Amino acid sequence: MLIIEDVSLRIAGRLLLDHASLTLPAGSKAGLVGRNGTGKTTLFKAICGDMPTESGSISYPKNTRIGQVAQEAPGTEEALIDIVLQADTERVALLAEAETATEPHRIAEIQTRLADIGAHSAEARASTILAGLGFDAEAQKRPASSFSGGWRMRVALASVLFAEPDLLLLDEPTNYLDLEGTIWLENYVARYPHTVLLISHDRDLLNRAVNSIVHLDQLKLTFWRGGYDQFERQRAEQIELQEKSRVKQEAHRKHMEAFVERFRYKASKARQAQSRLKALEKLKPISAALEDNVRPFSFPEPAKTVASPIITMQGGTVGYEPGKAILKGLTLRIDEDDRIALLGANGNGKSTFAKLIAGRLGLESGTMTLAPGLKVSMFAQHQMDDLRPEETPVEHVRRLMPDAPEPKVRARVAQMGLTTEKMATKAKDLSGGEKARLLMGLATFDGPNLFILDEPTNHLDIDSREALMIALNEFPGAVILISHDPHLIEATADRLWLVKDGTVAPYDGDMADYRQLITGGSSERREKKEADKNSKADKRRESAARRKALEPVAKEIKATEGLIERTRKRIEVIEQQLADPALYEKDPAKATTLAKERSDLSNALGRHEDKWLALSEEYEGALAE
Repeated sequence: MLIIEDVSLRIAGRLLLDHASLTLPAGSKAGLVGRNGTGKTTLFKAICGDMPTESGSISYPKNTRIGQVAQEAPGTEEALIDIVLQADTERVALLAEAETATEPHRIAEIQTRLADIGAHSAEARASTILAGLGFDAEAQKRPASSFSGGWRMRVALASVLFAEPDLLLLDEPTNYLDLEGTIWLENYVARYPHTVLLISHDRDLLNRAVNSIVHLDQLKLTFWRGGYDQFERQRAEQIELQEKSRVKQEAHRKHMEAFVERFRYKASKARQAQSRLKALEKLKPISAALEDNVRPFSFPEPAKTVASPIITMQGGTVGYEPGKAILKGLTLRIDEDDRIALLGANGNGKSTFAKLIAGRLGLESGTMTLAPGLKVSMFAQHQMDDLRPEETPVEHVRRLMPDAPEPKVRARVAQMGLTTEKMATKAKDLSGGEKARLLMGLATFDGPNLFILDEPTNHLDIDSREALMIALNEFPGAVILISHDPHLIEATADRLWLVKDGTVAPYDGDMADYRQLITGGSSERREKKEADKNSKADKRRESAARRKALEPVAKEIKATEGLIERTRKRIEVIEQQLADPALYEKDPAKATTLAKERSDLSNALGRHEDKWLALSEEYEGALAE
């Protein structure tokens, strides 16, 4: 059991917790949630004893083993499997003692304890954990120094999972994982035999892996039972109830104050007035529920519409060195309104494919045809290092709008979701989420037809991820998404492509099927999937054929939309002219002509809108068949 009692925490003079309390029952799987910057990581440091509390206490049972992922990833020449095995320090010490022990009673104690902790199956357990995090048998034998920082952080995660501490603290563990590793971790945490406290902004992880939520908000900690969706629903209900109570109390208070003000000096009512004064003093005010709404993302519409297909590829091969192909046999088509998510483990070539589509890599063989005028933009986490650290967001945007007035430049920065204060903050001092917003805004500045996002959520909290989801769904162009967030994929993608075995191909299943594929579903599930595979493939082929057959209708819808927009703009211009009183004195004939034109255009606009509605219903109905 973890007990946080009346704790206050402060860092750099900023109060993060103010007399907060929490009791976390033993065996709980709890998600610690709250906006970025509220102090979640600092609380972890306090639990581990790495940061003193200003007041209060943090306690847990004696001899409780606390584990968290090391801040620095291992970079030694030791093999990965050996690094993970050494994380169980008790096992290592017992094995070393067993080599030298001579006293029979002690030897028996050592062997009994080794059996109790499963020492003889340790290598198999360590190998299973590493495999789940993306390391095959060959990789597990390689030295840690041969892996990049992100992969070494997976080794650090594997080490703490293997050690099985009594209290496991995980701070954004999926930031270094791909979708496959994230899904594996969900299952591992859900089955973990001890207490887990997990900081995450991954909604699916918080729904599937934990059984309670700890919310850090307004300097306090609140415990909620259930997953994240249940917490969100219950909290919304509580906020609504709190607001109703506050309004009711405020009306009651005003009524009593009015009575006191009216009768406090009247002898016959003085006692009642005094009674109400005392009641007012004891009436504890209900504070208004503070909803710190997240700023939206906003991506500009494509500057120019291009016809489908926007990209076609035949027999494509791509790699970084001649003769060493990463992907081959690429025969694909992307349409103007596609929403495609790339699945596949890290290292299979998802980012390589994204770079090819973005024009940052060329084909070694095969052909790739782009629609005339096609604009492609890409966001990738590593590009955040390309921001100019000493320049503010306003200065970044001004480079793209050198002749624009200051208000227009600032308005464009505001569309990226950055506040007035952050507009004047140097890029190096922005948070990870703010940098991501700036970089996405810069990437889509010119209105791309295709927006590629490679792991866009690493620095975004849950509410910001929801805002990104809304923006992507409202974006009228095509989207290619690489993400370890299953919720974002399910909410935004309507096509899944699997990057595996050196190629990219449409995936016939949905995310539930893919989750089962990764975790190894039951035999009945696998049999059902095999039985459904052909019918799903048939449905996708039929859908593609319908989409192609409906291209003329889609084009007519686009043309009608353009006609509606032009008609509306002309009506606005006429109405501005008719609003000028001088027009009727100087040129009454022109006023009459303009009024007639406005009437005709209004009628025409109604016809255009009716046509657009009929065409849209025809298009949507045909697709849904």
